[in-house]
Order: sequence, then C-alpha cells, then structure tokens
Amino acid sequence: MPRIRALAHARVRAAVVAALLTSLAACSSGAGPGRSDDKGPSGAADGPVTVTVTPKGTKVPAGRPVTVTASGGRLTSVTVTDAEGRRLAGRTAADGRSWVSDRNAVPGAAYTVTAATRTDGGAAKSTRASFTTAAADKVNKVDWRPGAGATVGVAQPISLVFDRPVKNRAEVEKRLRVTTSNGTTGSWGWIRDWSGGDRVDWRPETYFKPGTKITLNAQLNGTDSGPDGGWFVRDYTTTFTVGARQIVKVDLDSHQLTLERNGETVRRIPVSGGTPGGDKRSWHGTAVLMAKEGTINMNSETVGLGNAYDKMVDYSMRLTWSGMYAHAAPWNARFFGSANHSSGCIGMSDANAAWLYGQVRPGDPFEISGKETKGVVAPGNGFGMWNLSWAEWQQKSALR
Repeated sequence: MPRIRALAHARVRAAVVAALLTSLAACSSGAGPGRSDDKGPSGAADGPVTVTVTPKGTKVPAGRPVTVTASGGRLTSVTVTDAEGRRLAGRTAADGRSWVSDRNAVPGAAYTVTAATRTDGGAAKSTRASFTTAAADKVNKVDWRPGAGATVGVAQPISLVFDRPVKNRAEVEKRLRVTTSNGTTGSWGWIRDWSGGDRVDWRPETYFKPGTKITLNAQLNGTDSGPDGGWFVRDYTTTFTVGARQIVKVDLDSHQLTLERNGETVRRIPVSGGTPGGDKRSWHGTAVLMAKEGTINMNSETVGLGNAYDKMVDYSMRLTWSGMYAHAAPWNARFFGSANHSSGCIGMSDANAAWLYGQVRPGDPFEISGKETKGVVAPGNGFGMWNLSWAEWQQKSALR
C-alpha cells in the first residue's frame, strides 16, 4: 500500500507541473520564429500618414480657407506661407486630424504648405504641398473715413464707400471688426452713398464719449463682393480718437447758431439759412461736419440751382454732399440774426466764421431745426445716419 500511494502522489505532481507549463505558454506572445506582433507604444500599427491639402493644383478659385487633414496619424504643426513669406494663420482640431486657416486664400497668390505629423506609433514625418490661386478678374476698392490718427467729433461714424457693387453684404460685414477702448458697441448699416455707390457705416446708439479710441480692422483680402463687384485684394485699417463733446445747434427760426462744448454754451452767432420756399431751403436734422475746406469756389450750377451764384467763399465747412455748408457770407450781412436768405447754406460774418472754423472739427454734429426747411438730411447725404432711430439703423445691417 505505501508504494501505491507514492506512485499516485508522483503522478499528481507531474500533472500539476504540466498544467503550469501550459498556463505559462498561454501567457506568452505566441509569436513563432521570425514573427513580431509589437504594435508600438500605443498598441496600434505604425503605418504611413496620408496628408491631404485643399485646395490643390494651379489657378484654383480663391475665397476659400485652406484645409489640411491627416489620416493614420496626427498633425503636430502646419505652416502656410505665400510667395512673399506671409503666413496664413489657422487652427488645429482638438483630435489633431485637421487644420483650417482663419482667412481665405487670396486671388493671384502662390502658397506653400508644410505639415508635420506623427503616426499613432510615434514616427514623425514632414509633408510639403503647394498650390496657386487664379488672379482676380475684377477688383473692388474702398474709400474710408476717418483717416488713421485723426481726432474727431462725437458724431463721426466709420464709413466705407465701395468702387463696385457689393452683393455679398453679409460676408463682407463679417470681415469688418471694430474695437473701442471703453467697450462702446455699435452697428453697421448699408446705405446708398450720394455718389450712387454702395456704402456701409458704423455708429453707436448715441454719440461717442470723449476720449474713446476706435479701431477698424477690415480683413477683406480674399473676399468676393459678388456679381459685378469683384474681389477685395487688400485689408484696410484705421484708428482714431474722439475729442471733446462739441455740438453745434442751429435754430433757423431764431436765426442763431450756438456752439456747446461739454454741455456749456461757448458762443452764440447770428446766422442766415436757406430762403424759405423752393430748393433754396436748408436741410434740417443732424448733419455732421465732414470737412473744413477753407476757401473754395461755390457754383450754383453744381447743385442744380442754375446760375444763381459763382464765387469764392471763405471758411467753408462742409455738412452734406449735396452742397450745404456753414461759411462766411459777408454779402448777406443784413439778414444775419433776422431772416433766412441764402441758397441753402448757413452763412455768418467773416469774423464769426473764422472763429467757428477754428473751434470745430470733422465729426462734430450740427443739429439743425426750423420750420422752413426742405427735409431731413438723408443717411447717404454726408453722415445723416443720426436721423434714424437706433432700431431703424440696426435693421440696415446685413447680419440682422
């Protein structure tokens, strides 16, 4: 009996050892001779990365962003430059699989794209690609006010007048960025300029606060303005500052002009406005001083009044495109302070005109009232947008 027990115990031990060996073999890689299933640090296959750049080719349409995508890996950096070395900034997606430029590709440009990638297995690679865009068949240009570095009055808007029609108004308006030093907000409004061209202006709800600094960045390069309008091929920028709060109040019923500065009356001046009845009446409402033009020739034929006058006029302050000025009018002296007897302008003595000319600046509002006037200054006739309510003005935005 003892011998039988010893043999039985030996057989049990042998079975346990065999089972353990089998278990250890099951936990190994199982790779045979000459094979390796090592998939790298992430456990994924370390295959090649495919990079795709859009657009591609030569003379491709402009006006679209540049996109870069990676298949089989991730983008670690993307650089897009034009022939002059200017970079096109962009953003990489959170998963690292795609990159999109912030701005559109512009017309008539050559771009080089360099994309650095890393495979899921950790291998790094650099890919280069290039493409060119077709030149613009039509170019849309911009005339803007006010000029950079100007100090202006509290009613000065930003105003952009376009050479050619703008049908893609919403797309253009998205590219116009306004920042102010004190958080002042405003709205763009599309109007017809007195010249007949398309125009967009920006104004706040009420007059600016003195000291406000305003910056416009019109990032229009590479934007299509629409049929018959053509492409914008440059950006525009201007920064200006608002000066003292000056308001010129003109009462054509009492024939008095009053300059107020920071809420205080500075001076009252007797004036004579447009002759009642007919086309010689003055406009009323808010007109904004557009420019101080000094001594100029005024010819009635240029404003549709026949040959009523043709003379040199001193201290000319333009209020509308249609030809309404405040200026010296010594030939009308007997009517100052007593009657309106001009061809539509606001006239005063040489001395008073010289003084006012030295006090006001472009952007100062002239608030004109009177019963014998021919209507309100239109938004496109100078800067007449202040004659619209805030709600009316906001409705002129293409983004409403």
